[in-house]
Amino acid sequence: MEKLSFDSFTKKIYIKTSMEKMYWCWGTSEGICSWFLRKADYLTSEGKLRDSKEFIKAGDTYIWEWHNWDGQEKGQVIQANGKNYIEISFAEVSKVAISLEDHGKAVLLSLRQYEIPTDEESKLNIHYGCSNGWSFWMANLKAYLEHGILLNETEFDLTKIPLAGFEFVNM
Repeated sequence: MEKLSFDSFTKKIYIKTSMEKMYWCWGTSEGICSWFLRKADYLTSEGKLRDSKEFIKAGDTYIWEWHNWDGQEKGQVIQANGKNYIEISFAEVSKVAISLEDHGKAVLLSLRQYEIPTDEESKLNIHYGCSNGWSFWMANLKAYLEHGILLNETEFDLTKIPLAGFEFVNM
């Protein structure tokens, strides 16, 4: 067994769907907004906005906006093979890798966030915060793909609650 540490974490989940649908959920603005984000803009390396149905490519940059959070996440697409792997910069100082494995009736989704600094603030906000967040969002993706429902909060405004991101499980 690998040793657990604060500089990375891995989350995995089996989801009954096709590889194509799963990659669409991660690799297009339309897909990622169907279960995860309020808005996702991907810009090509030339600065052109990608169409929402167009797959992202290495060298793209992104701007993400969530429901119930006023901030933006900005980063770069490091790798995107159009099939089963996406890697992005995330939280300004770390990276997230999404890998997909076909298991017949289901896809094994593995998310690894790594290169997380190990200072106390990063342990709390990135390791703890993102680890909890990704656990919820991966469960939300499973609910969406397998049952057609979303678990994230879109009806109640949580933006005025200072610790909402740490307290609400469906942020």
